Amino acid sequence: MRELLADAALQRLILQATVETLYMVGFSLAIALVCGLPLGVLLVVTAPGHILPQPKLNAALSSVINAGRSIPFIILLFLLMPVTKLLVGVSIGTRGAIVPLAVAAIPFVARVVESSLQEVDPGVIEAAQAMGASPVQIIFKVLLPEAWPTLLLGFTLTAINLVGYSAMAGAIGGGGLGDIAIRYGYQRFRDDVLLETVVILIALVQAAQSAGNWLARRAAKDQRRFNA
Repeated sequence: MRELLADAALQRLILQATVETLYMVGFSLAIALVCGLPLGVLLVVTAPGHILPQPKLNAALSSVINAGRSIPFIILLFLLMPVTKLLVGVSIGTRGAIVPLAVAAIPFVARVVESSLQEVDPGVIEAAQAMGASPVQIIFKVLLPEAWPTLLLGFTLTAINLVGYSAMAGAIGGGGLGDIAIRYGYQRFRDDVLLETVVILIALVQAAQSAGNWLARRAAKDQRRFNA
């Protein structure tokens, strides 16, 4: 009876950890999109030969983003602990993990946006310029709408990466499924708990990928209908 009660309590913990993982990923993804999307757009439009060429600004911004992407996430967790505590009041736990997760994702989102916008046909941009469109109009009415399906796939990839990062954060006290896997699975020699957390993480990734693919296909279909 005691074992059944213990297993029931453990299942509640796993359910709570799943919610914590979704909370961490959701909030950090939102922050990363809000910050990373403008950075990616700026990277593209300030490139030499684009609509707002600023080579020095572009080079500096690119260097900062490369520096951010080069720091391993596990190091970033410890590096940002003072900043995290200043911003959210704690340096560990579910809330504490959101800051390093978002910071790790921002440069990734910026590069995803840059890559997507660079695929937009230059002829479309030139046509918009010929019709007298301003740089702001080109960004919001040409670049972003044309690249929207690809952007959705990139944002999906970001969410999937954040699921993995959140598990890593959980391993050092960030909460979520990673914390459950380490404390109740690995440290207590419960292979069933490890397996269950892995299955849930796989399910989350599959759900995110499926949703992202569906949204991208829907956006591409709407785009073709609009251009027809």
